[in-house]
Amino acid sequence: MNKEQGLQWFAWGLTAFAAALAVFAWGSSIDWQVRSSYQLFPLFGLVAFSLMWAHYIASVARRYVKLEPKVLAAYFESTSLAVLLLILLHPGLLTWQLWRDGFGLPPGSELQYVEPTARWAILVGFTSLTIFLLYEFRRFYHKKIWWQYVEVITDIAMVMIYFHALRLGSTLMEGWFRWVWYFYGLSLLVTFVYIYSQKTAKQIKEADPKR
Repeated sequence: MNKEQGLQWFAWGLTAFAAALAVFAWGSSIDWQVRSSYQLFPLFGLVAFSLMWAHYIASVARRYVKLEPKVLAAYFESTSLAVLLLILLHPGLLTWQLWRDGFGLPPGSELQYVEPTARWAILVGFTSLTIFLLYEFRRFYHKKIWWQYVEVITDIAMVMIYFHALRLGSTLMEGWFRWVWYFYGLSLLVTFVYIYSQKTAKQIKEADPKR
């Protein structure tokens, strides 16, 4: 197995493991009995975040072994489509159920769904969702010089959605998966430091080739 294949196996394996872990944690928290959409919709959010977390880890791994982005192009393309579907299903299913139960339309219905002290997490979730959807325009604008700022904003949205889940996620309220979530947060911090230090070093080198 060469380096490219090893990285691909690592990316797919990590993604599958993270997704399976999220499904197991969610299923265990409800004793594997889905009685309403209120129990089902959190699953989509957990899996979506888990996939995005795996994206960051895979990206750092690729940079660390010094391989070109094209090596993981198929992986990112397919899993990104899955993430898009999941981040739409997560709030979409909740919105539909709240409307069906007579709570109206968002954001008012979602704000009523949680206690007043947690409403900030709902607004954070909506903001992050908007940013993630805007990121889908990368297919058209990723070569634009200003796109680098969109990537920074997307990284911020990842941090925002992390705390959104930590505050509202029923599966994260207690138990072993909350510690897994802490690990995700810490590892994300490490990836951000690594990625941005690499970018900074590259910019300095391009500005002064003698370095």
